[in-house]
Amino acid sequence: MTFDIRILEARDANVLGRVAPGVFDRDIDPDLAAEFLRDPRHHLAVATDGGLVIGFASAVHYVHPDKTPELWINEVGVAPSYQGRGIGKGLLAALFRIARELRCGAAWVLTDHSNERSVRLCTAVGGRQTDQLMFSFDLSERV
Repeated sequence: MTFDIRILEARDANVLGRVAPGVFDRDIDPDLAAEFLRDPRHHLAVATDGGLVIGFASAVHYVHPDKTPELWINEVGVAPSYQGRGIGKGLLAALFRIARELRCGAAWVLTDHSNERSVRLCTAVGGRQTDQLMFSFDLSERV
């Protein structure tokens, strides 16, 4: 099987018009996709097979006044029928190349301990588990 991996740019939003089932959590919203791709700090790597998006990894390059730039990997998704073929590794490698070009000192991702596929993928590409604790805030409610 052959597949191509590339980082999408603003002009590439049409690539997201053909996506295999199970890659993203929901249907692609063309307006949100265009907004995401126009933002130079947002990065979307996609794997395609004959023009069909079979996997993706999204990330945000962020800077802080007192820290080295970092790449936060938001999500990785691969169509179920394509899993286990190295696509996730290739997508992360593409994001790591971008991060190095941007002089990021680190890349990181959050996942659940129960997400065995994610834990295996992150470990396979050299990730190490940390003792970080994540908090989530529901901003739809007034605090």
